[in-house]
Amino acid sequence: MKRVKDTRNIFTGAVNGKKLIEVPICASSAFFSLQSKQSHRSESENKAKLQILSFPPPCNELNPNSSSSKVIPMAVVPVHQPSSHLWDSVLQLTKSAQDKNSDPLLWALQLSSSLNSAAVPLPSVELAHLLVSHICWGNHVPITWKFLEKALTVKIVPPMLVLALLSTKVVPNRHIHPAAYRLYMELLKRHTLSFASQLNGPNFQKIMRSIDDVLQLSQQYGLPVCEPGVLLVEFVFSIIWQLLEASLDDEHLLELTPDKSSRWPTRPQDMEIDGPDSFNEKRSEQNEGLKKANTAMAIEIIVEFLQNKVTSRILYLARRNMPSHWGGFVQQLQVLGAHSSVLRTLKHITPESLLQLSSDSRRLLNREGKTISRQEFHAVLSFGSLMSSACQSHGASSSAFWLPIDLFLEDAMDGSEVAGTSAIETLTGLLKALQAINGTTWHNAFLGVWIAALRLIQRERDPKEGPVPRLDTCLCMLLSITTLAVTNIVEEEEAELLKETERDPTNQGKEKLALGKRRRDLITCLQLLGDHEALLTTPQSVCSVVNQAVAKAMMFRSGHLVSNGYYESIGVNDMPINCMGNLRHLIVEACIARNLLDTSAYFWPGYVRSSNQVMRNVSGQVPAWSSLMKGSPLTPPMVNALVTTPASSLAEIEKIYEIAVSGSDEEKISAATILCGASLVRGWNIQEHTCLFIIKLLSPPVPSDYSGSDSHLISYASFFNVLLVGVSSIDTVQIFSLLGLVPLLAAALMPICEVFGSSVPSPSWTPTTGEELSCHAVFSNAFTLLLRLWRFDHPPLEHMMGDLPTVGSQVGPEYLLVLRNARLASFGNSPMDRIKSRRVSKFITFSSDPIIMDSFPKLKLWYQQHQKCICSTLSGLVPGTPVHQIVDALLTMMFRKINRSSHPVTPATSGSSNSSASGTDESSIKLKVPAWDILEATPFVLDAALTACAHGRLSPRELATGLKDLADYLPATLATMVSYFSAEVTRGIWKPAFMNGTDWPSPAANLSIVEQQIKKILAATGVDVPSLAVGGSAPATLPLPFAALISLTITYKLDKASERALTLIGPALNSLAAGCPWPCMPILASLWAQKAKRWSDYLVFSASQTVFHHNSDAVVQLLKSCFTSTLGLSSSHVYSNGGVGALLGHGFGSHFSGGITPVAPGILYLRVHRSVRDVMFMTEEILSILMLSVRDIASSGLPRERVEKLKKTKYGMRYGQVSLTAAMARVRLAASLGATLVWISGGSSLVQSLIKETLPSWFISGHGLDQEGRESGGMVAMLGGYTVAYFAVLCGTFAWGVDSASPASKRRPKVLGAHLEFLASALDGKISLGCDWAMWRAYVSGFVSLMVACTQKWVLEVDVEVLKTLSKGLRLWNEEELALALLGLGGVGAMGAAAELVVECEF
Repeated sequence: MKRVKDTRNIFTGAVNGKKLIEVPICASSAFFSLQSKQSHRSESENKAKLQILSFPPPCNELNPNSSSSKVIPMAVVPVHQPSSHLWDSVLQLTKSAQDKNSDPLLWALQLSSSLNSAAVPLPSVELAHLLVSHICWGNHVPITWKFLEKALTVKIVPPMLVLALLSTKVVPNRHIHPAAYRLYMELLKRHTLSFASQLNGPNFQKIMRSIDDVLQLSQQYGLPVCEPGVLLVEFVFSIIWQLLEASLDDEHLLELTPDKSSRWPTRPQDMEIDGPDSFNEKRSEQNEGLKKANTAMAIEIIVEFLQNKVTSRILYLARRNMPSHWGGFVQQLQVLGAHSSVLRTLKHITPESLLQLSSDSRRLLNREGKTISRQEFHAVLSFGSLMSSACQSHGASSSAFWLPIDLFLEDAMDGSEVAGTSAIETLTGLLKALQAINGTTWHNAFLGVWIAALRLIQRERDPKEGPVPRLDTCLCMLLSITTLAVTNIVEEEEAELLKETERDPTNQGKEKLALGKRRRDLITCLQLLGDHEALLTTPQSVCSVVNQAVAKAMMFRSGHLVSNGYYESIGVNDMPINCMGNLRHLIVEACIARNLLDTSAYFWPGYVRSSNQVMRNVSGQVPAWSSLMKGSPLTPPMVNALVTTPASSLAEIEKIYEIAVSGSDEEKISAATILCGASLVRGWNIQEHTCLFIIKLLSPPVPSDYSGSDSHLISYASFFNVLLVGVSSIDTVQIFSLLGLVPLLAAALMPICEVFGSSVPSPSWTPTTGEELSCHAVFSNAFTLLLRLWRFDHPPLEHMMGDLPTVGSQVGPEYLLVLRNARLASFGNSPMDRIKSRRVSKFITFSSDPIIMDSFPKLKLWYQQHQKCICSTLSGLVPGTPVHQIVDALLTMMFRKINRSSHPVTPATSGSSNSSASGTDESSIKLKVPAWDILEATPFVLDAALTACAHGRLSPRELATGLKDLADYLPATLATMVSYFSAEVTRGIWKPAFMNGTDWPSPAANLSIVEQQIKKILAATGVDVPSLAVGGSAPATLPLPFAALISLTITYKLDKASERALTLIGPALNSLAAGCPWPCMPILASLWAQKAKRWSDYLVFSASQTVFHHNSDAVVQLLKSCFTSTLGLSSSHVYSNGGVGALLGHGFGSHFSGGITPVAPGILYLRVHRSVRDVMFMTEEILSILMLSVRDIASSGLPRERVEKLKKTKYGMRYGQVSLTAAMARVRLAASLGATLVWISGGSSLVQSLIKETLPSWFISGHGLDQEGRESGGMVAMLGGYTVAYFAVLCGTFAWGVDSASPASKRRPKVLGAHLEFLASALDGKISLGCDWAMWRAYVSGFVSLMVACTQKWVLEVDVEVLKTLSKGLRLWNEEELALALLGLGGVGAMGAAAELVVECEF
């Protein structure tokens, strides 16, 4: 035979016309009978199961010269001979042995000796090329195959390279040479799985590069990494894929695959139809039988690869890192399973089992713990029934695992801070995090969030009266925010499926089947929700709404189809006596309105108690909303009805919006009134649309025909005023905040403030109400509403003491604009945004153009003055300037009677001004100036008035009256009063005011009672503050500016007209009092309790929070009380059961005569954490308390005598297995509480500090457990390590999420990478640790296990070298499975290391 040198001839197998020799099937059997028994994997290994996911088909195919454009030529690299003579002699030796039919073993030994003498590295890449080229096809005889097999046995050729070369030769020619195909598969079964010996071979890298060249792997898959381990994955994947396509081709099934062709060569390019015996019928029949047997064997090998422990894990790496290629493979595998006739003849393989392999959802990289501690930990991770029962037996019901949601919802209800971000997005991320960490089904997760929201309602079902209403906000949280969060999660799945469908249209039928998975979980959840009747009890104020929902379901079931508007007129009297509903009916209606459910929910068993009864009284009156949609005009009666009844659909609220835009002036006012009515407060199904419409109406575009010199906004004065007044209530602003619309609302208010604040108050407008309206009034309403959208009311003390942020870092109008710009600029960039946009009305569009503070020069100037007022004393008032004249005019207006006396009130810099002679008329003329000018002068006016009072020229009563007159003239000046008086209190330069009842109001009547009640509240919560003074004979005093502000608030009546003023001043007053020395806050509570006795409980509760502002020890005690009550470790019977009820209780209020119910510690902490000055110390304290809780749990879960027994047993951990499981469930709850408190207290910044700084220093310094814990046989230390791991991962998921959906997730890679680098360095011995070794090991294995099991996307963000170092350290602990799981999730960069680990450990 002439030697072939060009690659094309090598590929096609040209042999210069020499006849090809067929090997009968018996030759195959005889050949392998000469060898020792074929080695097989154990049956248990062969049964290893493989998880396969479905991905789209591959798309980069080559070789345009083949019959199918998608067939890739497998070019064989020519032999690179170190010496031509050497390889000629090798070939001659082989031919000679072949002719003599020599013993293959002698041939192999002789050849090995020759190659060693020639210093050729073995196994030899060149020899592999030579032998395969020799066999295919000029010497396709049994003896040459025996030579090849013996060369593999004695390891003079690399098996993987030989198989790669054979795959390019044999598989395409299998129909011509079926025996060669059979022999190839026998070699494949025998030698493919011996990866370990090949991996550690001397020429492994060279061999893999050669395989890459032969199979063109790098070109085929296009991966950025080309290292031996990666090539190994690609090789295994390619071999099994080629067998699959060959099997499909054998049964003519390739046409059924999406690509209708093969990716790998399955047929020869030059089919030899003139070969020997081509038309020999006997030989053809024999070949046909062999071909069918080969197809069956190929399928068996495919299954073996998918089930084998080593290859299945290697294929798992291909699945994770080459999803598009894997998708094509799976699609072809499914075609084989569905249509293969050969497959149905196999005994041990069924189509169903093969399809199961292609869709198996089990974890491939399962991590069976090496120790009892690992087993116990993963038992807890599984969230199984054992853990649930254990928790229930220790006072922590299954609902307690959703405790973070309860805490978040309750914290979001605190109206003292308006959030700039959406509670919907935060709740969505929180629920996804808990579902992932708890490992629950989505129906359990949905049930958890609904139950938490229902508990929030029940805590406010019968609230005690106070100035801050909460029930409507709580109902918004239940029926709007929670529903939208659930909608996000359901639609997120649909967005991902939509993305996959767009990428691969052939998956449409399958995706439709999977589309409703989370929706079905939601249906299951809502059906189970009906079992929680106690939580579903309806607050009295919404009973009529619930009755309407029940009536709607009843009418639908009975076949009476009427419009939604009909149910508006249904009341209790129209309902059947036995047909009252509950809050589940409102939840279901909310889900139907969001297209999460359909009306089939009305037919759920038990949803309505009677479907045969109809309404006893059917009103003939057409409801208002129905009349409106039919075209009825907005008459006064109809407007009143629409104001008091919420819209039931988006179409109805859109109709009102259209009227507000294009109606008459009177209709526009009516439409604005309707929008701010019940549809805004209780239109839960369309609440976000109503808010967006209001914001849109506050930003009308410039008319195309407008030509006036003034702003076009001036003509909207009356219309704006209705909207501004309508959205100014406390609960309404909180609703905007929960919906995340504060930045948009602020951006709409700023132009109104700028324009109306720059206008002179003449002429005035007379709206339809008949009241005169000035630009000052419109400005004040807009300005005071704008101020409430950031932390304006917090005192400057917060920004001037300690290591706290500077003034410039506080949230302000500029920050709100940044949020607004970022949100609008990024919206629409993701599939999820596109789905969200479908919910928004077609009328709602916002420009994405950025808005900056420079667009509002007057507002910016005022804000700078506000900042300056906080930082320094007043200066710069020059006599004779316009500002000085306005100051004089304001003082004259405020103190008219005083100015007629001999002691006029004048500004300090003006000397003896003639303003005292000015009359009221003259001052009013001077005040016909823009509101911005008055605000600029107001600080000087307040300074002059306070100075006059301090020097006795002005009595306290006169000061309060004058301040009230100024606020009545321009309510916007209240903001300046708050900032000025707060700043002056912090300076401490004013003499104290004696609250004696003569000059200033006296709190003496009830001050001691208030102080005693505060003491009782703290004591009942587990907080003891010995330094808290109660009673005493010293007269009550307050800083003069504070006394002035209190006196001003007392002058207001508790009516609707004063609500907006008190809403602005009240929170500021509380914040200021909290920063003043004790007993300023009790004095404030006493004075206001005298004015509003019905608010007494609320005021006392607010006053009790002040203690924590001044005393860090009290904060620590409160934190301890939170933990002991939640875990049921408290001796108090109130908290002995533990769980959510013990932590959050039922709010506050007097339910017993003569006393106050103990306030739940969680409620108290959520109200005070914002006033804790040094928030950084919180993490260390929480971590310390967490460790104490672990010790207490361990001692209560495992009695001391049992611990002693554990020390004496070889398998001590197993001795207390059940108790240990219960203990781990409780420490898990403790970690969940701790993580939530850290996240709520300081947000992502505090979590970042914890992960990056606090925990590393904590482990290095050796904090943690005391000696008693270390003596417990390592059990307490182990529990502590797992607890801290769970605590740390939970903190991260709360702050950054489990995916990349939130903006905060962008910070995660840097922080997480630094922490894992610390772990890796410590494992590598580069960092010395001071903590207990058992705790450290438990922490590392726990942290990594949670990441691998619950936050897999985190691993992709970590540097590959860090993962490799961490994996190496885990292997030293015999945690090979965990090390493999970590590398397996590390992406393409870690795939090679993961593959090498799989082979090395032979998993």
